[in-house]
Amino acid sequence: MADKLWHLVTYDVRDPKRLRQVAKLLESYGERIQLSVFRCRLDRVHLEKLHWELNQIMAEEDDLLVIPLCASCAAKIPRHSTGDQSSWAEPPPTFRVI
Repeated sequence: MADKLWHLVTYDVRDPKRLRQVAKLLESYGERIQLSVFRCRLDRVHLEKLHWELNQIMAEEDDLLVIPLCASCAAKIPRHSTGDQSSWAEPPPTFRVI
């Protein structure tokens, strides 16, 4: 199974119709942090799929920024940030290899 990393995804879409489409798509991939900022836990395949789907919606005039966060960086998200930040930590393994 591929490793999943947290990604911060932020965008600036100039057309209201495309803006709604981008927001709806990102809601299916992650959690909204602010109006145009999402956090998504993605492996490489899902990240590529997300990029492809966003490319189908967004226009040349729109902006997209995707920032991968390593596990160490995600764990350093301040606890005093607004909202529940506890889920930034790595989830416990679902099984053990013996």
